[in-house]
Parts: sequence; structure tokens; C-alpha cells
Amino acid sequence: MLWPSYIKGFKSYLKLERSLSGNSVDAYLSDVDKLGQYFQSLNREPKITEINVVDLKSFISWLNDLGMLASTQARVISGLKAFFGYLMLEDLIQNNPSALIEAPKLTRKLPDKLNIHEINGLIDAIDASKPEGMRNKAIIEVLYGCGLRVTELTELKISNLYPQIEFIKVIGKGNKERLVPIGGVALKFIDIYLREIRVHMNIKKGNEDFIFLNRFGAKLSRISIFNLIKSLAVKTGLKKTISPHTLRHSFATHLIEGGADLRAVQEMLGHSSITTTEIYTHIDRDYLRDVITQFHPRS
Repeated sequence: MLWPSYIKGFKSYLKLERSLSGNSVDAYLSDVDKLGQYFQSLNREPKITEINVVDLKSFISWLNDLGMLASTQARVISGLKAFFGYLMLEDLIQNNPSALIEAPKLTRKLPDKLNIHEINGLIDAIDASKPEGMRNKAIIEVLYGCGLRVTELTELKISNLYPQIEFIKVIGKGNKERLVPIGGVALKFIDIYLREIRVHMNIKKGNEDFIFLNRFGAKLSRISIFNLIKSLAVKTGLKKTISPHTLRHSFATHLIEGGADLRAVQEMLGHSSITTTEIYTHIDRDYLRDVITQFHPRS
């Protein structure tokens, strides 16, 4: 359910009247597409005039259940407000259902991190006997082993793999390219998936170079990765709220806790500012407690 004519008009509005860049336009359209995916998950195809504030609140709860970060939810809500604002501007709807929707409050609270035993538990919970099993193992290994954003993972291409030197080329925010080291375990699972599973798939035209495909031979969506992480957390009985970003956060945290240089971690994460990377330098609470106990005169 993409309401093709509305989407086409919204795209033109963003490009011509708001003069947004191609990347910004794609981001807005992706936000609207998520609403379409939500209704598809309910097997509903409501008319654009039938969507109300209750639908949008349920949609936001759905995003939250997927483990989507508050910052991501806020961006999606912003995109929907722009979409429904456009529909109001064009007199395509009489009431704006997004007017009373508030974005979640953004804080500097750090997301949960996983320890290596929990990460191994997620990987071990994947049924390798199923066709998608080896693909899913490779996905978790790459997310944690390379610290990728979920979009960077879905956009990863075979032509950007350099197994001989154990590097991958990643297209990050703003179409910035960076080289990221990739470990032998992740490469092993990718190789098995490519040689034993993916090679037998009927791949849709235009998707031949993407590494990770769905059962229809098309590039995996972001939502698919969120659902995979959520299902593995449930399967392993993990009580933490996790998402694909949790694995990226764990990657950075484990490197810094192990003594890695902050600048090197910044480069691998693709952060334009070192300030962004510094949020990963939180110190274990037990360590802080030990410091107080050992050195403070009143303890």
C-alpha cells in the first residue's frame, strides 16, 4: 500500500517546492513507506482519508516494538507530518491525523549493550538448517563484527567485499565511503551463504550485487533486520531491549573497553565528529564503584 499517486505528488513537492536533496527526499519517502509496511502487516489497505490519529499511534507502538531507537522514531514521525501536511496543502484530506502526534523525547541515555556471551547466544539460536539460517548468521556477525548501521548492511554489495585483505567498503551517511575491517568469522559465513545458498536463488533484476537478499531475491529491508533481531532476542530469552543498533553499540563499546584508540573507532563507525563517538566511552558501573571504594576517603 503505497498510494502511488500520492507518493509521486509528495516526491515532486519535496524536490520542486522544498528543494530538498535526493537523499533527503529518499528519507521522507522511506518514512511514508514504513507506514505502508505497517498496514501491510495488518492486511489492511485503508484509504488515505480513513487514516486517523489512532492508526498513527498504533504505528508508532509498532515501531517501538521493533526496537527502533527514539531518534529513528522521531525522524519517521517528522516524515509523516510532512506527508500529511502536503496532503492538507493539496486539499486531498480534510483533517491532519498527524497534528496531535508527538515525537518521543530524545535523551542521551545509552542503549543496552550485549556481552560476547549474549551475542554468541543470538548466533547460536539461528537454525542453520534453514535456507536463511546461514544468511542470518552472517548478518549478525557483520553487524557486530563491523559495527555497521542497519542501512549500511542492507546496502552492502558483493563488489565491495575485499576478502583477501579482510576489508569491506561501506556507503555511510551522506554517501560517504569508508573501508572497514571484517573478521574471518564474518567472512566465512558470508562465503558459505554466497556459495551454498544465494547462488541457487532467483535474483530480481537490479539486486544482483546486493549481498543479503530475502526469499524473493530482492534486497533485504531495514524492517526485516529489526524483526530478525527482535525474534532472536525472544528466542534466547534476552530481557534487554535490543535492535540492530545494539550490535553496533556493542562493537564500539567492546573496542574502547579493550583499549582501542577513539579516533580509530570513529573512523570505523563513520562518525563525522569525534563527539559522537565519545558517547561510547561510558565506563562499566562496577569499575566506577571499585574506584570510589578504593580511593575515596569516605567510602
